[in-house]
Amino acid sequence: MKVAIIMPLAEQRGGGEKRLWDLMVEGRDSDIEWLLIFQEAGSLVEQIQAIGIEVRVVPSGRLSQPHRMVASILKIAEILRAEKVDVVLSWMWKAHFYGCPAALLANVPALWSQLEIPDDSWLKRAVTALPASGMLINSRSGEAALKRLCPQRPIRVVYPGVALENFNPETLPSANEARQKLGLPTQGSLIGIVARLQRWKGIHVLVEAMPIVLQQYPDAHCVVVGGIHDLEPEYETDLKARIQMLELESQIIFAGLQRNVPEWMQAMDILIHASDNEPFGIVITEAMALGKPIVASNSGGPTEIITDGMNGLLTPFGDAEALGKAILRYLDDREFARTVGLAARSRAVDFSTRKYAQNFMQAIRELTPFKLQASRFENV
Repeated sequence: MKVAIIMPLAEQRGGGEKRLWDLMVEGRDSDIEWLLIFQEAGSLVEQIQAIGIEVRVVPSGRLSQPHRMVASILKIAEILRAEKVDVVLSWMWKAHFYGCPAALLANVPALWSQLEIPDDSWLKRAVTALPASGMLINSRSGEAALKRLCPQRPIRVVYPGVALENFNPETLPSANEARQKLGLPTQGSLIGIVARLQRWKGIHVLVEAMPIVLQQYPDAHCVVVGGIHDLEPEYETDLKARIQMLELESQIIFAGLQRNVPEWMQAMDILIHASDNEPFGIVITEAMALGKPIVASNSGGPTEIITDGMNGLLTPFGDAEALGKAILRYLDDREFARTVGLAARSRAVDFSTRKYAQNFMQAIRELTPFKLQASRFENV
């Protein structure tokens, strides 16, 4: 089977790009032949080419530029026909605006991998209404939301994976060594969050929780690992203004976008995942693999990963007081934090990248129309 993936982004910005990379690395020697069609140029194009995957770049422009959109769809359809593609898989919701019509023009089935829990915006409703032979989603919470929008469409849940070998605490520097290497404070507790700077990621909630922590642990620090997002460039300014108002400038560190994320996470004593209705939360499983005690929001994907009080703690999104108290629970009871970290590491094994890729490819096979599968069987 030859599968073409339509990918809007070509730079490593978040979990969606990580998921694609993991699928390509683990699935490149499978019975599926991959063709990646990126809608922009970027470093991910070269990285995927370097591991032997066929790649094309077809610039898409914006959805508000219909002439460029049509030209892009026609070019993608031309590639699908020329390469004799069997299935088109749209990666992220924007891609389906292109992948669906291109697949119809090339007379091949279209699938759609949804990376976020859909909301009721007209744009999300419009893309969900487009034809698809099936959809893949990364959590049961996302599946429930999709079923409300398109109850008759086949859906498969595939949990993302974590590269366990990269997040192995036994092969990384110790927490203190990592802090020294990265120029982070070596005294006091270090609370960290790894997230791009978007409001729904809840970084401001952690900022507001820090005074609660600092009342009892004045030598504690917070580090924010993540870059500015193109859609919300003002959020960083808002965060820094809030930090200044709370007089936390010396306690909160902005590290920006970092490539060596395992080392940054290894330096942290406690990891926070404060997102609002997170689709899954790959950072959570990465921190679990490192054996870190975690506090996450109690909605969406995190509730399917964490058992509250056993391998992590869950608090309501936006509740800075609850978040502060959860952090203090770990700091006040180091044995509890250690026990939670050990349980978290055991839980992380359930989310390997190999399992993820195998489950994802099996979902593609299951969602591929029976007629195509039967035709291929007859030709064997």
